[in-house]
This record gives sequence, C-alpha cells and structure tokens, in this order.
Amino acid sequence: MGLWLQAQRQRWAPSPAVWGRGYTVQTTPPRARGHAQSHMATPSPLRAGHAGSCSAGGAGAAAAAMGRSAAVLPLTLALLSAAAAAWDLRALRCSFTADCECGFGPDLRGLECELAVTLVGQPLVRRQLMEGLRQFLEKRSPEKPLVMSFHGSTGTGKTFVSAMLVRHLFPEGLQSPHVHQFSPIVHFPHAEHVERYKENLKHWIQGNLTNCGRSVFLFEEMDKMHPGLIDVIMPFLGPSWVVYGTNYRKAIFIFISNAGGEQINEMTLDLWRAHQDREEISLQDMEAAISKAVFENPQSGFWRSGIIHEHLIDFVVPFLPLKRHHVKQCVINELVQQGLEVRHGVVQEVADSIPYFPEEEKLFSSTGCKTVASRISFFF
Repeated sequence: MGLWLQAQRQRWAPSPAVWGRGYTVQTTPPRARGHAQSHMATPSPLRAGHAGSCSAGGAGAAAAAMGRSAAVLPLTLALLSAAAAAWDLRALRCSFTADCECGFGPDLRGLECELAVTLVGQPLVRRQLMEGLRQFLEKRSPEKPLVMSFHGSTGTGKTFVSAMLVRHLFPEGLQSPHVHQFSPIVHFPHAEHVERYKENLKHWIQGNLTNCGRSVFLFEEMDKMHPGLIDVIMPFLGPSWVVYGTNYRKAIFIFISNAGGEQINEMTLDLWRAHQDREEISLQDMEAAISKAVFENPQSGFWRSGIIHEHLIDFVVPFLPLKRHHVKQCVINELVQQGLEVRHGVVQEVADSIPYFPEEEKLFSSTGCKTVASRISFFF
C-alpha cells in the first residue's frame, strides 16, 4: 500500500539497471513540462490537432501518388511540411491552454496523412489503426482501455507505426514521460526472476496510470516475453471501473510481436496465388489464424495467455509481407528523408540487393524494409 501511495506523488520509471540489481521499482520525480495539465472536464480529445492537418482526400491522393516513384517527391514534401506545421500549431495551443490531458492531444488527421504518405503496403494497418483510435477517442468515458496487438514479420513496419502513433498522441512522442516502452531483453531478461518481474510490472503500470490516466504502454518483442509474465496486467485491460484504486480506462496498450508472421505470410501468398489483391484482404482472413498461432506457441509471450482467452485485445493488426515495389517506395522515402537525390538506378539496385521469398516466385522481401537505410550508402 505504501508503494501505491508513493506513486501518487512521484512518476514511476523503469530502469534496466534497477531491474538488474534488485528488481525493485524505481521512482523519479516527473519532468517539468512546457504545457498545462488539466484535471477538469475537457472537450472531446478529438478536437486537438485537427486544424491545418491534411484532409482525408489529401491522404488518399498521397497514398495513390506514392506508386509513381520520383514524381511523388514534390507532393510528399508539401504534405509533410503541412503536417509539421499543423503539429507545431497544436503543440503551441497545448502550451497555453488546459485542453491537453497530461499533454495528450491526438492528431488523427495528421496520423492518417502520415500513414498514407510514409507507410507502404499495409492497407489493413491503416484501416484497423484509424478505426480503433476513432472509436476509442470519441468516448469521453471508455468502458476499457484500448488494447492493440501488432503482428507480422520483421521489417513490415510494426515499430515504425507504433512510434508514429505516439508522435500523434503526445507532442514529445516516445520521449514523453507518459509513453512507456518495455523490452523483454532489457527489462525481463532472466526466466528465474519472472515472479519478481510480475510484481514490479504490476506496480509500475499502476503508478504510471495514477500519474496519468492517458498513459501509453508499448510492449515490444512479445514473442520473446517469458510465458505467463504478461498476464499480470490482465486486470488493467478489462472493463472493470477501478483496479487497485486506479482509474485506467483511458490508457492505450500496444503489443508488438513477430509471432503470427509466418501465418500472415502464408495466407498473403495463398491469396496472391488466388489473384486477390492485398487491398481486398479482410481482417477475418487473418485474425483467427494469428490468435491461434500466438496462443498455442510455447515460445510466445501470449502462450495460453488469459489476455487471448478472455478476448481482451480489441484490435489485432496484421502487417503483411512487402513486395518488391513496396521496397522501392521505402527506398524513395529513405532517400527523401536523408536529403539525397532520388535516382532510379539506386532505387532499383537497393531493391534488387534484398532477398525475397518463396524461392520459386521471389515475391516478398525477407527483411521487409528493415535494411533499406543501411543498404543505401553502398550505392552512393
């Protein structure tokens, strides 16, 4: 109980050093923030950040334009500049008003625009992410926190999208004191200490939700999480009103995992062979196979997990394998980001240097777009 009371006065922060020394929870004072925090009733959070963001039509045009190689550059730069300007205006308003709860100011139009411009080959991700956020943020008093689970092979954009998401929820993005990342390798490395990890994780989440009910929790590499560990947070994911004295229903939990990637790849390949475009793939084609794969995999952090069994995940978000033309779009995006000239020959050479599967068709990139940035330097 003393630990919980202390959490109401201090910000909790996980430290790999502390986890490694004695597996106790470290508390540190909250960072001074440049915008007011309001404990009063506020308008719908969807208000924040809409002014100046690109329209739905503009997002659609940007998505279509990405397929036209170098011709997209002027439009891409213009859209990104507009999104950046809108973000600055939203951050400025948060600095002088009490509209932003814990600095929370979702910019859904900006997010939708950036997804259309920079995320390639993932129509299901765009649909699921935007639908889930809109449904959740439209509710002044949600019944439960928003729980999403990102699944797919390496390099398909899971970490990229999670970072983009929090950047459009908090001005400081991943650096916000209300965005919390967990890595099993860093924070939970030793199987023999799982019980200690459980206790620390429960108290740490509780403390941060006491500090800010709009907290975002990112659990990376769930396929490497010790089985059974993650179930300790089940009370925070369900529809109860209060847990351990904490109102937690405005929080967002995101799980990121490679588990289920093999099933997603196989189903995408089967659909391609059946002449079905990825834009036509429905979530129903994927969701059951993904859930079954992660629930029955003894190496998965969700192995026989109550989180899966009790259906506490609101949105399963499948990341599809990327084809060669998607990789080329990633190369173009990376060249623009690095301020380099977009040369057709370089784009082709980088795309050709990446291995593809299956062996016969060589259809999908084995590493997605993960190695694109590191490969570009070899061709300049």
